[in-house]
Amino acid sequence: MLASRIMVGLTALLLVPVAGCSTGPSEKDVATSFVNAVAAGDVAGAAAQTNNPDAARRTLEKVREDLAPTASHATLGQVTENEQGASAKFDLSWDFGEGKVWRYTSTMQLAEESEGWKVLWAPSVVHPKLQAGQTLAFSEVMPAPGPVTGSEGKQLMAPEPVVTVSFDGQEAGDAPRVAGQLADALRQVDPEITQKSIMDGVGKTPPGQPYQVITLRQADFDKVRSRIYDLPGLRFPTQMRLLASERGYASQVLAGVSKKVDEQVKANAGWQVAVADTKGNEISKLHTVAEKPVPPTSVTLSDQTQRAAEQALDPVPQPAMIVAMRPSNGEVLAVAQNDPADAQGPMALSGQYPPGSTFKMITGAAALESGKVRVDTPVECPPKKVFDGMTLPNDKEFDLGRVPLHTAFAASCNTTFAQLSVDMPDDALPKTAKKLGIGVDFDMPGATTITGKVTNAETVTQHAANGIGQGKVLASPFGMALAASSVANGSMPTPTLMRGQQTTSDGNPEKLSPAAMDQLRSMMREVVTGGTARGLAGAGEVHGKTGTAQYGDGKRAHGWFVGYRDDVAFAVLLTDAGASGPAVDVAKKFLDGI
Repeated sequence: MLASRIMVGLTALLLVPVAGCSTGPSEKDVATSFVNAVAAGDVAGAAAQTNNPDAARRTLEKVREDLAPTASHATLGQVTENEQGASAKFDLSWDFGEGKVWRYTSTMQLAEESEGWKVLWAPSVVHPKLQAGQTLAFSEVMPAPGPVTGSEGKQLMAPEPVVTVSFDGQEAGDAPRVAGQLADALRQVDPEITQKSIMDGVGKTPPGQPYQVITLRQADFDKVRSRIYDLPGLRFPTQMRLLASERGYASQVLAGVSKKVDEQVKANAGWQVAVADTKGNEISKLHTVAEKPVPPTSVTLSDQTQRAAEQALDPVPQPAMIVAMRPSNGEVLAVAQNDPADAQGPMALSGQYPPGSTFKMITGAAALESGKVRVDTPVECPPKKVFDGMTLPNDKEFDLGRVPLHTAFAASCNTTFAQLSVDMPDDALPKTAKKLGIGVDFDMPGATTITGKVTNAETVTQHAANGIGQGKVLASPFGMALAASSVANGSMPTPTLMRGQQTTSDGNPEKLSPAAMDQLRSMMREVVTGGTARGLAGAGEVHGKTGTAQYGDGKRAHGWFVGYRDDVAFAVLLTDAGASGPAVDVAKKFLDGI
């Protein structure tokens, strides 16, 4: 009987589990697996090492989404036993790129459960200050951009708060319904935003990222705030942006300047990591690197010249533009477009149009440079002329007969300048055009520009058409303003927009000879005193050239005037104007304003 009791007692003792005798992974193994999975971005693997995988996965996914690191690293430290089981310290670092690294030490508790050792899950495992319902969020801290001042020292742009309306379709629930409500509210500040445009934008945005619907000035946001602030799925981050003093002022050129300033802002940005709620609202800062101030930006734009150009263009119904620059140093003084042109983009800087008879500046310069003609050389100006089967007429087929070259230039005789081109080598016009800047490719900080393109003539008809700025000749208002600057200056100036930032180009063209340049200037003056631009005769000592440039089926034409007065060179283009007269009228208003 006693022996039986002894055996029962021994059996009972054998059934009692002994700590430390588990055959599964040790507490150190589990801690190592956890930190390695966190560092590798293996959210599911890290969560599986915890006693609450679902809660751990949700928190770890949200933290990783809001920190968005380029890399992360973890190192397990000392593992010590305690009353709960074990405690492990680990060092965690989040790398956000460009030298932005955040390091700290955290602690996890582990306990041995029926399935083996597990990390006792709590948000504080990720960071000691993280609590339930919270996340960690990385953000850059942008410095306020410095103001932009023009050549007279007047402030053209200043930093102002703007609000970005961001839409998260997943958070919205019924996304189409919310998008419709948002579009209805935004219609008063931007009629082009529709329910469809919002949903299209959401569809093209990567998963997990909100779609940026619109960025509004603070005053415009205040108009719609009450109607959109409580809509689900919307966020309204605010930041400082450079804005012009008036909506639309020099928009096509200041937009490029603003982008360059944004690069400086980005380079000088600070950054921070904060505890935030799940909607992104900051609760407390954990780590901060201060931003650096951005210095003011000075541009060459002249407020007086810019406003004169814009006011001259405002009444024009079709797309119209003016570019003005200083011949003596290439400083861009104005880039103006009316609303119809703005709708097409920065056409003044990079739009490509046939320059028409303004290109006779180049044809005339090439002929004068060859030495075969001078300004007083007699030339034929018949009403029309046939070039290898192509009939080319003068405007309304006027007939001057035999006249000096300067007279044919002032009257803009097509037949004369087509013949001059035919008589020159195939590459004469491209070479001369480059000497005046057309065809030179510039990298000008603050603006993307295309001066134009002039190719070698390969046939008689192409020679004739190119000689009067038709055929395969294209130029932008910027390019033609540069050509006028080159004539005024005696050689091509390098255009600049942002002071302290150098413009580079793909070549350094040769100069026209002083003799050819002087003769070209005299012919351009006669255009105003007794030629096709007599409407500018009372506007000071203006030199220039008119141009009517056919396009499409040849039944429609653009109107040009290109010229200079004193140290201001400019190009005026009115698309689909039908003739050069309206461009001359706009040039007169522009010159009167400066």
